[in-house]
Amino acid sequence: MSLNEFWDFLVLGVVLGCLYAVIAIGYTLVYGVLQLLNFAHSEVFMFGGFGGLLALTVWAPPADPSGATSVLYVVVGMLAGAAFGGVVAYGLEKVAYRPLRRRKAPRLVFLITAIGASFFLYNLAGKLFGRNSLAMPKLYENDTVFSLFGADLSVTMVLIVVSAVGMMIGLDYVVNRTKLGSGIRAVAQDPEVASLMGVDIDKVVSRTFVIGGLLGGAAGFLFGVNNKVVYTMGFLPGITAFAAAVLGGIGNVRGAMLGGMVLGIVETLTVYFWGEEWRYVAGFAVLVVVLMFRPTGLLGERLGRTA
Repeated sequence: MSLNEFWDFLVLGVVLGCLYAVIAIGYTLVYGVLQLLNFAHSEVFMFGGFGGLLALTVWAPPADPSGATSVLYVVVGMLAGAAFGGVVAYGLEKVAYRPLRRRKAPRLVFLITAIGASFFLYNLAGKLFGRNSLAMPKLYENDTVFSLFGADLSVTMVLIVVSAVGMMIGLDYVVNRTKLGSGIRAVAQDPEVASLMGVDIDKVVSRTFVIGGLLGGAAGFLFGVNNKVVYTMGFLPGITAFAAAVLGGIGNVRGAMLGGMVLGIVETLTVYFWGEEWRYVAGFAVLVVVLMFRPTGLLGERLGRTA
């Protein structure tokens, strides 16, 4: 294999890692605040893909969109995907988790509820949108934008990386520099003390779910642009993104970003060296090895203690 092919796979790893990182943030935010593994987040991601598809189907792009038109439709698709993801995440918290929290249900009940909610949304999407995969409308000519170390970067790659990096930077600012972020970190560190200090726990939890849903939904649209949208699309990216959150340090936003990038690069370089059949084996092997020596993950630290 040539050096140019190596750079091709490395660039693909960065692109994939950006998607994993954005999805992983949803897992780590909820866990940091509630100590809850929200396994239904993969379906939030999936609904974001369908949301973007529906918006672009209703407001159909022309057969050969120009550059400015392409940007407009991509923005519309991302906003629609984010809106769908945010609404589904808010509904999950309101209907499935808040009643359990108010009744002080055991952690096992939360976990079972999350798995049940995941199956419900999975089958609901199959019923609403059908069981067949659906292609996104043509948004642009997927030509090479520029080359990096001999690796060609397409419009899709640039779009995913720029959007994902922008969302991650924005979230990091929100968590660490805003009043809402202070509330999220306070609840993550000690919800009882935060409540005594005047923090509205229900609002903070709801907004945390919505933020994770917005990011996951936008990532679902970006994933659908480069693939087809189907009701099963959330499973593998969701499981891998959860592993990325654990690898980086579950409950740590920057850890989720780092974990996503590491797994994305490991997966694609594994395909380059050993083939597609070893892709997920290598990714999860890295997770196991890291946790053996650092059980809290690469940046293992509670969300409430990050700065």
